[in-house]
Amino acid sequence: ITCPGVLLKDKQELYLSVFVLGQYRKTQCVPAVFPLFFQEKLQFEKVFVDIVDPGDLVKLLEFDTAVLELIQLVPPVGKVLATHEENTRDFLFPDPKLTHGHRGLEREILMKRSPSFTGIAPKLRFSTISVITDCLLSSGKSHTQ
Repeated sequence: ITCPGVLLKDKQELYLSVFVLGQYRKTQCVPAVFPLFFQEKLQFEKVFVDIVDPGDLVKLLEFDTAVLELIQLVPPVGKVLATHEENTRDFLFPDPKLTHGHRGLEREILMKRSPSFTGIAPKLRFSTISVITDCLLSSGKSHTQ
C-alpha cells in the first residue's frame, strides 16, 4: 500500500482486513510507515451446493460484496484508515485493462480514505487467483466450488 507524502500521527501498527465470500481474514501487522508491505497470501474457499451453471455463480458473486479495510491498532478497538468495496465478481474477475501490471495479474485500486485520515487516498497493489472446480456430493448432486 502506497500513500506518498503521508506520515501517520499514530505510530501503532497496521493490518489489512479482507472480507470475501462471507469469510474474514487479516494480514500480519506492519509498522506504521508508508509504503506498507504485506507479503502474504490470503486464501478463501467456498462451496456452493446448489449451483450447477457457471452463469448462476456469476450472478451470485455480483450480489456479494468484497470489503478491504486498512486498520491501525489505535486503542480501544482500532481505527479504520481506508476502505475498498466492490462486488465479489468484479473483485475476483476484473475486466481486462489496456495497460498491464508487471506480471499481468497485479491490480491497483485507490482505497476510500476515512474522514480522520489526512492526505491522499492509499493505493493498494495486489493480485487475485481464482479456481472454480466441479465436485460431486455424496448424494449424487453436483456443485461448483
